[in-house]
Amino acid sequence: MRKAAQKKEHRITLLHVLGVAWFFIALIFLGMPGVAQAQDKALENLRETGNAFASVAKNVSPAVVFIRVEKTVSQGPFLRHRSPFEDEFFKRFFGEPGPGFPQIPQQQKRQVQSQGSGFIITPDGYILTNNHVVGDADRVTVKLLDGREFTAKTVGTDPPTDVAVIKIDAKNLPVLPLGDSDRIEVGEWVLALGNPFGLSHTLTAGIVSAKGRSSVGITDYEDFIQTDAAINPGNSGGPLVDLQGKVVGINTAIYSRNGGGYMGIGFAIPVNMAKNIYTQLIEHGNVTRGYLGVTIQDLTAELAKSFGLSDTEGVLVSQVMPDTPAEKAGMKQGDVIVSLDGKPVDTSASLRNEVAMTVPGTTIKVGVVRDGKSKTLSVKVEKLSEDMLTSSRSEGMSSLGMSVATLTGDLAKQYGFENESGVVVTGVDQGSAAARSGIRPGMLVKEVNRRPVKNVEEFENALKKGGKKPVLLFIKDDRGSHFVAIDPEK
Repeated sequence: MRKAAQKKEHRITLLHVLGVAWFFIALIFLGMPGVAQAQDKALENLRETGNAFASVAKNVSPAVVFIRVEKTVSQGPFLRHRSPFEDEFFKRFFGEPGPGFPQIPQQQKRQVQSQGSGFIITPDGYILTNNHVVGDADRVTVKLLDGREFTAKTVGTDPPTDVAVIKIDAKNLPVLPLGDSDRIEVGEWVLALGNPFGLSHTLTAGIVSAKGRSSVGITDYEDFIQTDAAINPGNSGGPLVDLQGKVVGINTAIYSRNGGGYMGIGFAIPVNMAKNIYTQLIEHGNVTRGYLGVTIQDLTAELAKSFGLSDTEGVLVSQVMPDTPAEKAGMKQGDVIVSLDGKPVDTSASLRNEVAMTVPGTTIKVGVVRDGKSKTLSVKVEKLSEDMLTSSRSEGMSSLGMSVATLTGDLAKQYGFENESGVVVTGVDQGSAAARSGIRPGMLVKEVNRRPVKNVEEFENALKKGGKKPVLLFIKDDRGSHFVAIDPEK
């Protein structure tokens, strides 16, 4: 009886297992049409994406050009020996060498070639590219997709944005439509076209990785589109386009280590910024920028709290220059700029770009928060001079927590430093080593670690040489000249 029961139990278990197996097998076979349909749909989507890329390549490529540049560069003689009188120490104590001393060999000049990309924006031959591609060229040659070559003339360049316009003598040329870079979104497909490493009309695909990238250190005015579309040397000046084939940016730079190539991070100038620049270059041959006359910095959580703000929206005014549009309008140090003509202000870089693109003479409404209260100031924007632009370059915060600008004629008049040389402190990070040592905007730094500094580059190099050791600054302010020691480690 027990054995019969056990056999029956085994038969039931076996039948149960077989039933479950057949159930899953049936599910698999019944589900196969659905799986196949999903696969077909996925493949169809991929084919559609590929077709879109192919369509863009076909429509855009004829208006993308290969640019070959010839430049004259200076080069010292081969295996030249350095004269001791080129050393600052010898010059300081012994003066320049007299007639009896060997003369330093003259620099030699030679021709070099480089290459880049560009794209045609008018049927009669105006082409957009980068300043660093054609800016100091002796000869520019443009080659089209159909093989035709032209000698181009440089219409105008704008180093602060790295935009340039060149022109070839031709008619009925294919052109690229310009899109709206403000409307693109992070995650959208974009395509980069150009001539990387001389490989003509190469197309790469990627997405918009980020927008509004600033403080990258590439140009004076930065608002870059970041993309992972492969960009390499030779792509500079080529278009970044959307899937409609409209230009949304000018490929300009890549992030790379040790001079290498593509690492998944490329930067493009937004076409909306480029539109304003190329219009001025075509019409006037140069670019005019607006100017407020303030030193600004982004708000941190700590700064916002100390100014009684609930968030970090806005830009802090750390200094108002005398006799400037901002001072005339009643702007004060400590104001937080929150809007420009009703448009919210998020970062100091975006504010600087907006003001720069404002036509001088225009009156704008600047919304500020002062002592917790909202105010609206009417500011008449003035023209930014070259001296002012030069003084504002390389103003990033140093390791000491202070930003500086090269002392120019305009700044010397503003601060009372005529006949002086050095760098002016334009901003100090609250709570930084510089702030704790009493450094404040408006001071003139004349020496770093007993070495004179005449510009921002010399200042930064002196800090780098000092490493993490305490820094000795010789400064001048309204109290006179004195030394200040700053320990960046504390």
